[in-house]
Amino acid sequence: MQGWEFWTVAVIAAFLTGVSKGGLPLVGALVVPVMSLAISPVAAAGLMLPVYVVSDWFGLYAYRKEFDKRVLAIACAGMTIGVGVGWSIAHYIPEDWVTALVGTIAVAFSLNTLLRKPASASPQKATLGKGMVWCTIAGFTSFVSHTGGPPYQVWTLPLGLRKAVFAGTSTIAFAYINAVKLVPYYFLGQITLSSLETAAVLMPVAAASVYFGVWAVRRLPEALFFRIVTWSLLVIGADLIGRGVTGVEPIMALFGLFA
Repeated sequence: MQGWEFWTVAVIAAFLTGVSKGGLPLVGALVVPVMSLAISPVAAAGLMLPVYVVSDWFGLYAYRKEFDKRVLAIACAGMTIGVGVGWSIAHYIPEDWVTALVGTIAVAFSLNTLLRKPASASPQKATLGKGMVWCTIAGFTSFVSHTGGPPYQVWTLPLGLRKAVFAGTSTIAFAYINAVKLVPYYFLGQITLSSLETAAVLMPVAAASVYFGVWAVRRLPEALFFRIVTWSLLVIGADLIGRGVTGVEPIMALFGLFA
């Protein structure tokens, strides 16, 4: 894990991590793909998890007063179950299958959101049953492939939360689940002394970038913010389908055309 190529990619990944913790969680779905340009996806996931956890603390402080208690409680409960399921069957489920499934859900939901008529877009109630289902899926996919954002967004986007509350609830929920994931990741050997040393160098970059994410969330108009989130969900979903089906990162391949 040395050389300017590795550190260039790693710093970009750390910046994206911080921005995601600042209230733009879908940006975080690009972190592991970006790191995969330099190291294997499994090593990238293990390396970046401690960086997530440290930057989470800055996001928690920024949004400590802006969250929905009911949504957060349901999300944390469901995600905990999902992580437990993921840990118990991690060796039996191909990661590509999960990746493609998450991408399909993300694309279907984002297209429905973008194409439906405004009259049908009234806010929904945060019900326990639906929330537990989607957040359990989010916890599972977050554990297996660090793609918990799309299933979580399928449940939370229709709830009509205010922009800051949406960002704050998302930040706190994923801060919690990242801390939970440290235990199984350690026992699966995905976190090592070497990876922790590298992560320690990247943590200040991620921590500083949190405030850029907070700045962007607070200055974007609310309608534009949710449209960006939805379009990001569509793009990332398509990328996940491509990764799961073909093993190729479409977004990274596109960047390669201009390299």
